[in-house]
Amino acid sequence: MQKELAKTYDPNEVEERLYKFWLDGGYFHAEVDQNKKPYTIVIPPPNITGQLHMGHALDQTLQDILIRHKRMQGYSTLWMPGTDHASIATEAKIVEAMRKEGISKEDLGREKFLERAWEWKEKYGGTIISQLKKLGSSCDWERERFTLDEGCSKAVREVFVRLYEKGLIYRGERIINWCPHCHTSISDAEVSYEEHDGNFWHLRYPLSDGSGWLELATTRPETMLGDTAVAVHPDDERYKNLIGKTVTLPLVGREIPVVADTYVEMDFGTGVVKITPAHDPNDFEVGLRHDLPIINVMTDDAKMTDDCGKYSGLDRYEARKEIVKDLEAGGYLVKVEPMKHNVGACYRCNSVVEPRISKQWFVKMEPLAKPAIESVKNGDITLIPSRFEKTYFNWMENIKDWCISRQLWWGHRIPAWYCDECGEVIVSRGEPTVCPKCGNVHLRQDEDTLDTWFSSALWPFSTMGWPEETLEYKYFYPTNTLVTGYDIIFFWVSRMIFSGLEYTGKAPFNTVLFHGIVRDAEGRKMSKSLGNGIDPLLEIEKYGADALRFTLATGNSPGNDMRYSPERVGASRNFANKIWNAARFVLMNLGENEPAPHIPENLAMEDKWILSKYNEVAAAVTQNLDKYELGLAVSKLYDFIWDVFCDWYVEIAKIRLNGDDAEAKETVKAVLVYVFSNTMKLLHPFMPFITEEIWQSLPHEGETIMISKWPEADEALNFADEVAEFEKIIAAVKAVRNIRAEMNVAPSRKAKLCVETSSPETFSAGAPVLMKLASGSAVEVDIELSLPDAVRVVTDDATIYIPMNELVDFTAELARLEKELKKAEEDKEFSERKLGNPGFVAKAPPALIETQRAQLAKTLDKIEMLKESIESIKKQM
Repeated sequence: MQKELAKTYDPNEVEERLYKFWLDGGYFHAEVDQNKKPYTIVIPPPNITGQLHMGHALDQTLQDILIRHKRMQGYSTLWMPGTDHASIATEAKIVEAMRKEGISKEDLGREKFLERAWEWKEKYGGTIISQLKKLGSSCDWERERFTLDEGCSKAVREVFVRLYEKGLIYRGERIINWCPHCHTSISDAEVSYEEHDGNFWHLRYPLSDGSGWLELATTRPETMLGDTAVAVHPDDERYKNLIGKTVTLPLVGREIPVVADTYVEMDFGTGVVKITPAHDPNDFEVGLRHDLPIINVMTDDAKMTDDCGKYSGLDRYEARKEIVKDLEAGGYLVKVEPMKHNVGACYRCNSVVEPRISKQWFVKMEPLAKPAIESVKNGDITLIPSRFEKTYFNWMENIKDWCISRQLWWGHRIPAWYCDECGEVIVSRGEPTVCPKCGNVHLRQDEDTLDTWFSSALWPFSTMGWPEETLEYKYFYPTNTLVTGYDIIFFWVSRMIFSGLEYTGKAPFNTVLFHGIVRDAEGRKMSKSLGNGIDPLLEIEKYGADALRFTLATGNSPGNDMRYSPERVGASRNFANKIWNAARFVLMNLGENEPAPHIPENLAMEDKWILSKYNEVAAAVTQNLDKYELGLAVSKLYDFIWDVFCDWYVEIAKIRLNGDDAEAKETVKAVLVYVFSNTMKLLHPFMPFITEEIWQSLPHEGETIMISKWPEADEALNFADEVAEFEKIIAAVKAVRNIRAEMNVAPSRKAKLCVETSSPETFSAGAPVLMKLASGSAVEVDIELSLPDAVRVVTDDATIYIPMNELVDFTAELARLEKELKKAEEDKEFSERKLGNPGFVAKAPPALIETQRAQLAKTLDKIEMLKESIESIKKQM
């Protein structure tokens, strides 16, 4: 017995109940099954600090569409879920909470702080996961992972040790990006650049021998306190005689050398640059080449150090103001030149980063980048859309060593220990107890943690049990598709690729599907500052998860940003209601023990038409999904369901359902069930909840739609001849409807349809359809017809005559026209009186007079037309 559907669709009731049904049934769980092909997606792990936003909703929707499609195709589908510990973001949240209690990290100490961090994770870390479930995400929650869990941590230590043993991880002093707010180093990929207004301060540095001065320019005058040289190009004739001399650093009085270096551009500015090795990456390299001292002038929080004299303790920007003021007073400031330049900021807190010399841990990237570049070039990994290959190659071919140490406590602590006795550095998978060099037992572990992305880079295989050769690892890895935003190519995608190749010898996935950013209706990025963010959970509560998912999938094309508006999700809800009403119509016409979906015998022309159309959409949707054209797939489904099935076939089906032919009734019922049930399967990946609820109510085989067999195109359902013939009927219906609309004929007014055609058999068979859908009172079909006083409608295959007296109530129409004529004649008299008034003509503006004359001319034309129409009707009465 079929289940009855409620009168209206209530997503809130349905979604919660069905998600529990899926979870209880274990339908999301993937098993190693050698009889099936595996298909694997790893979720881009959201931060445990995260709250669901539209970017997450889009990302999850696209992945769930792919995973549900492959599950129905019979793959053993694993969608691996999990969360990221998010070092900087999580530590910042906990520190902020403690600040409100008047406690600092240092007050607690590392162990107590980490206890708090784990408590915070247990309390809040699952919020984002529960929110993902609201979307209908069919992840294998039994396998949920966390980047700091035991297995992932083991993989991190293994990778660190392997790279260290190969000489690919090293510790050294380099210029790094320092965030003065987060108090940690960050990698190049974590610096976002924006154009800002700034200045070039042109300064004079006097030659120490009193023979003159050198002019140079800087955008950061506060760093001059750390200058240890000025540089010129060795081939610059202007300065060759000064190489080897010294200048006296203004305000400081320190003598610094003039060095020759090809880094200097002769044709830029004056061809002289200040060299501050501690605060600029290029200057650092110059300093190494010339063995210059390194003087750090800033503290961790971007204040001037104690060695900066009167400027000590000042914030970097306050110090800038004071230094510029003193340079001007001392005669060292030549001019200030406004300019625009790119300024780097921390991608987490948006504070301006400070290039700074620091001892950190680094990964040598060049040896790792080469195979990663080749894997995309040779097609082992496909980037969709392919235009992102250029971005990927540009980043990887110019990559610098990756700074992986962070001055944080929450995260994977670097597995390196120091012997205070002999200085030995011990990198180990386990915790060493004795120095292998001197036997000292007092060892001290490195205080720093690893960059969050270090562990995220291992996600496709660390989640499968690597470095152990687990069954899951051998079966589900390499994964298949990675779905992610184009904004983390550098952070995550590139690092996963080189990590997979280096540690497993295999590319971690074969396809990367990039999606764009969800913007507001005006095309602006959603942000707190603009106040234009839309909470997906509120949208789900209001419209349902299916409506939100459908909206995010509709119009989506790989790599392109999309605009989101409440109107669009409202339209998606209307589509859900349309489907629901269609389902209720089908069910209303079914008996209690209907057979499972099947194709009956004795198919009518319209049955073969709808089956062919369904067959076409099944083939197209499958092809689109295989090509990752999800937006095209869902658009084709929308058109088929709304226009073809609901607006045409359902209306046509009513003819036989309301007729007396019992066999015809059974045929049309079977076709309705077969097409609608299978169409729900095609729609299921996009709108899982409503399709499950409807499928369960229809005759079906199996426990749930999500593991039912994906519909495949069948050549036996390709009725090309019948489709061509029935399209003739549809064209005729549309043509008649159009002419009736032009003539303002009410749908309730029936009229005889006389069809002249060279395809009389087709139109005779389609007569019932013409009667119902073209408001026919009767249908006459012949090869040749001639009807006087009839409206003529022409299509490619027929001429349809509609007797005028059946379309129009001549008495009522005559009364209407005469009433309109009377009104027109009154308007004519009013205009003539006005234009005949000498006072009006003399005083009114010329434009107004001209408007009145034009109005009179239009009224006269209207009167003439109305009189002709009245005369024509009188002749036919």
